[in-house]
Amino acid sequence: MFGSRVQDEVEMQRRPNNRIFPDERQNQSKSLYQTTRADRFGANRIDLKNPEKLKVLNESNKPWHQRILDPGSNIVLRWNRVYLVACLFALFIDPFFYYLPLIRQNGNGSSCVAKDQGLSIRITVLRSLADLFYMLNIAIKFHTAYVDPKSRVLGKGELVVDIKKIQRRYIRTDFFVDILAAVPLPQVTVWLIMPAIKSSDYNIRNTTFALVIVIQYVIRMYLIIPLSNQIIKAVGVVAKSAWGGAAYNLLLYMLASHITGAIYYLLSIERQITCWDQQCVAEYNDTHCNFSFISCENNGSNDYSVWANKTKVFANCDATNSSISFNYGMFSSALSKGAVSSPFLEKYFFCLWWGLLQLSSSGNPLVTSAFITENAFAIAIGAISLILFAQLIGKMQTYLQSISKRLEEWRLRQRDMDEWMRHHQLPSHLQERVRRFVQVKWLATRGVEEESILQALPADIRRDVQRHLCLDLVRRVPFFSEMDNQLLDAICERLVSFLCPENTYISREGDPVNEMLFIIRGKLESSTTNGGRSNFFNSIILRPGDFAGEELLTWALLPKTNVHFPLSTRTVRSHTEVEAFALRAEDLKFVANQFRRLHSKKLQHTFRFYSHHWRTWAACFIQAAWRQHQRRKLAESLSRWESYSWWSAEDHPTGDKPRQEGTSSGGGGTRTIAEGAIAHMHKLASASRRFRTEDVAIRRLQKPDEPDFSADHFD
Repeated sequence: MFGSRVQDEVEMQRRPNNRIFPDERQNQSKSLYQTTRADRFGANRIDLKNPEKLKVLNESNKPWHQRILDPGSNIVLRWNRVYLVACLFALFIDPFFYYLPLIRQNGNGSSCVAKDQGLSIRITVLRSLADLFYMLNIAIKFHTAYVDPKSRVLGKGELVVDIKKIQRRYIRTDFFVDILAAVPLPQVTVWLIMPAIKSSDYNIRNTTFALVIVIQYVIRMYLIIPLSNQIIKAVGVVAKSAWGGAAYNLLLYMLASHITGAIYYLLSIERQITCWDQQCVAEYNDTHCNFSFISCENNGSNDYSVWANKTKVFANCDATNSSISFNYGMFSSALSKGAVSSPFLEKYFFCLWWGLLQLSSSGNPLVTSAFITENAFAIAIGAISLILFAQLIGKMQTYLQSISKRLEEWRLRQRDMDEWMRHHQLPSHLQERVRRFVQVKWLATRGVEEESILQALPADIRRDVQRHLCLDLVRRVPFFSEMDNQLLDAICERLVSFLCPENTYISREGDPVNEMLFIIRGKLESSTTNGGRSNFFNSIILRPGDFAGEELLTWALLPKTNVHFPLSTRTVRSHTEVEAFALRAEDLKFVANQFRRLHSKKLQHTFRFYSHHWRTWAACFIQAAWRQHQRRKLAESLSRWESYSWWSAEDHPTGDKPRQEGTSSGGGGTRTIAEGAIAHMHKLASASRRFRTEDVAIRRLQKPDEPDFSADHFD
């Protein structure tokens, strides 16, 4: 490319006055454009036919840490959906940390608090996997462009693609919140902080652990709100289907029940420990009770064995005993049923059921004690349940109602129609026809207005959709199969859907025709009496692929079309339920006027061959011509017989003897010949009259109207 450019410049210098001819100037400008374009984009040029590649605002030859992503691209949108699933997974995992403490029952009737070591390992691994998505999201945000706020006056605004500006803006806005959400605080608390706490009071450990998880949990819940807004801003909704939206809101509601059950379990453990602490303080002078005895880590000491044999702590804190003085309040259910000491799955589903029950009933069945934390938790349940019912359950109900919305609208419309028909006292058979039509339309469209949907689309998309729906059907019509794709696209673009129940007259003979029908499914019966002609009836069955209303095509192809629509020469009635496409008169006239290729002798022969009017006329003409031919043959035979009879009479003169003998003795034979001649003359006259009558009938049997397939009047 560069070598050819140098040769062109040398050739220009050799010429006088550096003259460039017009053709060479055009070629040179083209080569310069190609050179500059290649120099601008390098070896890796942007494929303009693939718009998805333009969404990434960087060249592919840059390293990954310098690439800039468009926030509206499909790549970022897919990542946001994946990140939303990861956030929901992390929110589902974190409450399991509250199930780590458990109460272990010893054989001598004593109990202690322990940690579920196997569950802690599994939850730590899953939580660490979820944290990787948060760290990856931080890296992606450092390379995602943003819209300049000053450019949002019109349109979507301009994107800022400078990586330094992007990084500075992200650090000022969301970076620290994302870091706090990505830090593995629960893992650090479980494996480092809690073992380092030397306090003998186990409630202090649980409270510290619960507060750390709650703080980060609130931050992670906050991140879902802007993430969902980004997805909604890009595609309009989080879930594409109504069932998906209902499932998403139900998932959030179940997640809230899961969190509530986990907090309830941890508070039940703390309430049990509180009772043990109070009883331990009360009997300290008698048994020298120590708070460290509550932990299962000290069960093997001699002091614990001596204390366990003397203490009444466990008897006075037995939740199954209703005579104890300590009031467990709402936590008595979990403690009395042994949920705090059961295997993991049993206690998890019990707490999940409890949380779902309380959120569904707004905390009505709760019976609390005077414990402040317990009452605060009950108040939070009541408030959160109202919010969830107003938001999540309300949205879920909206999604589910949208599924059957059109069915309810159809029922209301049908009820209004029945009331209207009863008010106007329509006959029962007419009411049944109206109901049948409404039902057929509902079964075919499900209440969807197809025309309004297509008209709302851009012209290019609407043309492709109509081509997909109608092209094969239009090509089945022999007359249209001879046309090119451009003309077929114009016809497909103007087709509209048409529905008709059984035994319905679409058009009657003599009525104006304003549309042409192309049958998709069903059968039509087309009949004619040739304008009310006596003893004439012709009927055919139109099947899928056939068309009706060809008079409109004849009318549209005339060079000077009248304002009035043509009159139908046939009566068209639906033999079964019919689904078809209709081409209206004004649309067909527009296509005929715009495309001259519609006018050709080849199309004329195709039109005559497949036209039902021409077939009917040809059949009648052949029948009439055959009958005329038969009568002509009969007349010719009678004429020959008559001439033969006269010739036989002229062969015997009156003066001859045989004639005299024949006259005297065979006078009756002479009368027989004369009578026969007269009879044949009457038959000949009758045949002539019938021939003239049939000739008049043939002349009256005119050809159907035919379009002008010549394009001369368009030139």
